[in-house]
Amino acid sequence: MALLRIGSRGSQLALWQANHVAGLLRRCGHEVTIEVIKTTGDKITDVALAKVGTKGMFIKEIEEALADDRIHLAVHSLKDVPTVLDSKFTLAAIMEREDPRDVFVSKKYKRIRELPRGARVGTSSLRRVAQLKAQRPDLEVLPLRGNVDTRIRKMEEGEYGAIILAAAGIKRLGRMECVQEFVDLRIMCPAAGQGALAIETRASDGAALQHVEFLNHEPSRRAVFCERAALNALGGGCQVPIGAYAQEEGGKLILQAVVARPDGTELIREEQSGDDPDKLGTSVGEALLAKGARRILEEVYSEGHAVMPQQP
Repeated sequence: MALLRIGSRGSQLALWQANHVAGLLRRCGHEVTIEVIKTTGDKITDVALAKVGTKGMFIKEIEEALADDRIHLAVHSLKDVPTVLDSKFTLAAIMEREDPRDVFVSKKYKRIRELPRGARVGTSSLRRVAQLKAQRPDLEVLPLRGNVDTRIRKMEEGEYGAIILAAAGIKRLGRMECVQEFVDLRIMCPAAGQGALAIETRASDGAALQHVEFLNHEPSRRAVFCERAALNALGGGCQVPIGAYAQEEGGKLILQAVVARPDGTELIREEQSGDDPDKLGTSVGEALLAKGARRILEEVYSEGHAVMPQQP
């Protein structure tokens, strides 16, 4: 069997994900090591993610290690991966998706609707900010960076009355005791690819592609590629207020997506069904643009809520 080197960020969640994949590969008889790689996104901790403006900020250095043959594969949270990859790389496998929803975490309150006026809510995501303010414009929503444990600790120490996190990370780290509410998908549409793990390899590395093929979950792949097609059609990245969620029902994909003003005063929604993930995602993205999403996204950049992603 092969010796496989996995590249991963060094956060607690990223290492859980890398070790999870390593364990599955070891069961197949492979020898596996993990190389921790610090990315641009990890180095910049005092700026809101939406204002960093570096495309692929959580994968750039990992891809460099792939290109240099220092690692054979990388494990990513798919929502961190740009919708267009360099042709040298490929997403060899999309693993079976974990719960895509966001969760409400609080010591004092059981539901978002129970928060008092002016309560401080922490989140790192402009997408969550916009959809939360659409429901509760009276809340004070503040930026929150750091790993999952750090965010929970800040909430427990009273810096925030509540925080919003991805359900997948909470479940993977065994912190479900902190969760008060799973936020309905119609209230807070997830980020494209949220809850899915992607295995990236060099496109030319046939051996690595073959070794990880068994990790691919085709229903999850179809759904998340549909979401990513919508995001690509909108020209957005993971740091702008765009949500997209696809699921298979009755043999067809159903995709819902939302583009929102950061202050929550305007949400544009679209839902369609179809058979082809790419065509469906593109159609939904174009429909949102026709409804006014282009204007909202231009305002997001021009008003400084987010920085237009640039190639690193």
